[in-house]
Amino acid sequence: MHIKRLYSYLIKSYLGTFIATFLVCLFIVLMQFLWKYVDEMVGKGLSISVLAEFFFYAALSLVSMALPLAILLSSLITFGNLGEKLELLAMKAAGISLFRIMRPYIIFISIISVGAFFYSNVAMPKIQTKLWTLLYSMKQKSPEVEIPEGSFYQGIDGYHIYVREKDKKTKLLKNIMIYDFTKGFDNSVVLAADSGRLCVTSDKNSLLLSLYSGESFENLKNQTQSSKNVPYRRETYTYKEILIDFDANFNKVDESIMSNRYLGKDLKELSVAMDSMAMHRDSVNLAYYNVYRNLFFDRGLLSTPSIYTTDTVKDYSVYNLEKLLSKQPISVQLEMIDRAESQVSRTQLDLPFIHGVVEGDDRRIHRFDIERHRKFTLSLACLIFFFIGAPLGAIIRKGGLGFPVVISVILFIIYYIIDNAGYKMAREGVWFVWEGIWLSSLILFPLGMFLTYMAANDRTLNLSAISSFFKKIKNIFSKKNNDLTQIS
Repeated sequence: MHIKRLYSYLIKSYLGTFIATFLVCLFIVLMQFLWKYVDEMVGKGLSISVLAEFFFYAALSLVSMALPLAILLSSLITFGNLGEKLELLAMKAAGISLFRIMRPYIIFISIISVGAFFYSNVAMPKIQTKLWTLLYSMKQKSPEVEIPEGSFYQGIDGYHIYVREKDKKTKLLKNIMIYDFTKGFDNSVVLAADSGRLCVTSDKNSLLLSLYSGESFENLKNQTQSSKNVPYRRETYTYKEILIDFDANFNKVDESIMSNRYLGKDLKELSVAMDSMAMHRDSVNLAYYNVYRNLFFDRGLLSTPSIYTTDTVKDYSVYNLEKLLSKQPISVQLEMIDRAESQVSRTQLDLPFIHGVVEGDDRRIHRFDIERHRKFTLSLACLIFFFIGAPLGAIIRKGGLGFPVVISVILFIIYYIIDNAGYKMAREGVWFVWEGIWLSSLILFPLGMFLTYMAANDRTLNLSAISSFFKKIKNIFSKKNNDLTQIS
């Protein structure tokens, strides 16, 4: 009964910290993500509902980055608080080992890790599909017409618009010049106006341009067959309206363009897609291998019937090319050599294309395989960060948001750098996919085991010794630099 109460108290003390740190971490990574794509959102007249949908799916897609950091930070704070308040010491004095204290946390983190796997495998493909479809639609949306002063604006297809001055209060455009190329360059229309206004129609499918006191010049080349004398039309007006086709609505593209990519597939679909791409790559390799292996014989030597007899053994490996050539007249030998040279030239032109096809399949297979491994790395990262944060908090015995936050950020930055480096190596094919994707876990797992061992045996980290160790290393490098400077 006492153990159950203790476990209930430990879970309650951890749960609130975990939720708070998770929300803070999610907010931080979300702000970083939104800052990266701020250009796609600003100045396009997107509605609040579209922006809210984008923020929602962006937040859900960043759970995989915020969750390990939240587990690390919350574990470090919780066990640091227990150690700072001597509660951890009291539990150990009562005969409760560290592993028994950690048991409810291990069960809780294990449940989160299993849930993280299903989240990555089931929910993330749908979330990523909706997010990147929405982002692609935002990129395709035409920006709001914001004509600058003193330079030509080309944001409207077929029109170049120049405005010398704008009145911000009345929204009046002054000294306007417009080049209309919608009918082609040879049939362009030039309009000049003293002033004008530009607004979007109520259906948001057109722009209404109202011009005051101006002239227009139009080529009429399509109305004449002569290339020497091209007639034109000149018009003077006091008021003129021009309707320009311009889609100002937000049109969401079909989600199927993203669902077929690696981001929109679960574990089973990734495996099936990889098998299909591997079969296509191998079939291309085999087909061109057979073609080029027999190319010289099939289209070179054997296309000249006079150089072999019907009883010749058709095993290309036993042909003696020099012997076959020496028996032929000079004219036949020259013809065969020319034919072989032409085949080699064509082969040299085909090989880059074939290499590009095979290399493209390899890159796609790598990306799909990377995504397949990433379905598991999130779950393992949650466990590893718990076994780093919990024993480290028990060792340093410092709670709150000071020292634990610094340690958590440093460890997470190290994890992120290693993970990103391994991902790039795997993506480029320098390493095997499993080596690059699991690199960060393989490096941090021994650290977690080492810290857990130290905490279980009541070992402490001598921060002053660590600081003096780094100072010694710094002094050694400084001395070497000074010696090199004196030598030079």
